Amino acid sequence: MLARAYGTSGAAINKTALILELQSQVQDLQAKVQALEMNSTAILPDLYESVKDSVVLIRGVTNNGTVQGSGFVYNFTSSMVIITNNHVVSGTTSVSVSFSDGNAYPATVKGTDPYSDLAVLSVTGAPKTEYKPLQIASSSTLRVGNPVLAIGNPYGLIGSMTTGVVSALGRTITEDQYTGGYAIANIIQTSVPINPGNSGGPLLNSDGKVVGITAAIVADSQGLAFAIPSNAILREISSLIETGTYTGHPYLGVTGADMDYETAQTMHTNVTYGWVIGGTVPGGPAANAGVQVNDIIIGMNGTRIRSRDDMSSYLEENTLPGQTIILRVVRSNQTREIPLILGTRPPPPG
Repeated sequence: MLARAYGTSGAAINKTALILELQSQVQDLQAKVQALEMNSTAILPDLYESVKDSVVLIRGVTNNGTVQGSGFVYNFTSSMVIITNNHVVSGTTSVSVSFSDGNAYPATVKGTDPYSDLAVLSVTGAPKTEYKPLQIASSSTLRVGNPVLAIGNPYGLIGSMTTGVVSALGRTITEDQYTGGYAIANIIQTSVPINPGNSGGPLLNSDGKVVGITAAIVADSQGLAFAIPSNAILREISSLIETGTYTGHPYLGVTGADMDYETAQTMHTNVTYGWVIGGTVPGGPAANAGVQVNDIIIGMNGTRIRSRDDMSSYLEENTLPGQTIILRVVRSNQTREIPLILGTRPPPPG
């Protein structure tokens, strides 16, 4: 009996010690979280001060009135340029750029790419002191949950900052007016609040480097915004400045839809992911490769393709026109590999 009582007492002591240890660990974690929050709060004002003068207000005149958006200064091989969204300057007959000190100067659109919603401007007459360029980091380093911030001019409220996190990567959006239905790929989804006028402004990481360009919001949504990845800038800016355009977007020549459980049941297949071919363009890359209607694309070059987002983002980030890729498709419940030579996407409308 004494032994049993002693054992029970020992267990109770051990349990109490464990509880105290866990409580101590929880308190330590809470203290660390509070310290991180305080540190973040302290850093943000300094971060804003270090980048705010690099963000500009862009105003354009169109046949229907005036438009405005945001942009930022970038040093490309010793030439100072302004980077913004294509949709900010599309259709304008004249453009001006206002720096943070209020001084405004005429600008010229040097290059545009509707398929990535990018535009590069040059400013006439601005002294060197106006230009405070930002650095661009690779968007490939981003992870879901990373803190990001946007600076822009929503509703003309110059130099406004909002913060949030990366909430998803590899999204696609469409701007039919500018892209003719083709997807803008590899988009960054964030919880950063943005509004009309933010478009073209920088999306920054915690080091104050550009990882994207704020581009779009979903009407009536809460905490859902999109940004063009900085890799698109790094990939295209040389061509945009030197030729005025970018022609490196790969092209399959197909239409289709995301695969899901209900579609799989209708098609009598057990494949519930991928992208099912609805049609091919005669003479296009897919048709020439032998891709058929109802083929289900489930892989590209060994990478699993779950949806249009995966497919478009993989192509944009990893391939170029003229390159041969290996499509993995399911046809009549049989898996096969199809070599396909990518084409060049047709010029955008307009």
